[in-house]
Amino acid sequence: MFPGVPLIESPIFDSEELSGFTEHEKQIARQLNTDGFAVLDFPDPEIDARIERIKRNLGPGFDIPLDDPAADKTKGERRIQDAWKTDKDVHAIASNPAMLDLLSKLYGRRAFPFQTLNFPVGTQQSAHADSVHFSSLPERFMCGVWLAMEDISATAGPLFYVRGSHRWPIVSNAMIGRRGYGSVSHSAQAPYAEAWAAMCETYDKVEEPFLARKGQALIWCANLLHGGSRQTDPKLTRWSQVTHYFFDDCIYYTPAFSDETLGQLALRNLVSIEDQSPKPNTYLGEPVAAAKPAKRGRLSKLFGKRG
Repeated sequence: MFPGVPLIESPIFDSEELSGFTEHEKQIARQLNTDGFAVLDFPDPEIDARIERIKRNLGPGFDIPLDDPAADKTKGERRIQDAWKTDKDVHAIASNPAMLDLLSKLYGRRAFPFQTLNFPVGTQQSAHADSVHFSSLPERFMCGVWLAMEDISATAGPLFYVRGSHRWPIVSNAMIGRRGYGSVSHSAQAPYAEAWAAMCETYDKVEEPFLARKGQALIWCANLLHGGSRQTDPKLTRWSQVTHYFFDDCIYYTPAFSDETLGQLALRNLVSIEDQSPKPNTYLGEPVAAAKPAKRGRLSKLFGKRG
């Protein structure tokens, strides 16, 4: 009834039959609908071996003394973006067929991975929603999967989430009185920090740490507030991989640098990590023209002719 809304965020989710879902998949769907995240064991029998190879292959690329157990590991570059291009195990995790099938069921459209991030330590990043970085039209057809590549302790700066925050309104530039299209900012999420903090205070929500076991994964919805807790033991590592996913037949863009009201979208030109196939921007099966400012504020100007 609502094909323009992810199944797990449907306004009539409670009446959805979830036909074709296993009991475990139904449990994951319900948790995503209620909490905005779900935890599962990553569905790959080779995951331990992959993790160890990734650590060996990517470790030397970080400007961090990872081999010195007494060294401060919180300084230096702490992430590698899109290592899937050179590391077959990062690629395999991002393109895991069972995960792609699961996400496709949960969202009602075929999922495809478009970005990976690999971390040897925690980010200590403040609460934020990915919906300002990556979004879609129809909205919310984006999610992240965070994989723990070692057991995570409370002092290692664990991932945290704000339970239920995915149900809140998506904070947009229009809401905070900001022009996004053509703007320049060192941090795409900084302009929204006060709004997110105010919503957490209003709804009396707190950050909950995810003390994951090696091989556990956390799926989170596009608008779920999450981040990295403060690392109180700087000697510890916190290896992890994040994969971001979009879903077929959407417009893919960066809201932080867009003004949707005027039809001015910072469109993304994507390929699927799975097979490097192009993923064009489409809406209801109709291709979207090249990324140009819309004239007279009409979103329809962005659309090409029917193919």
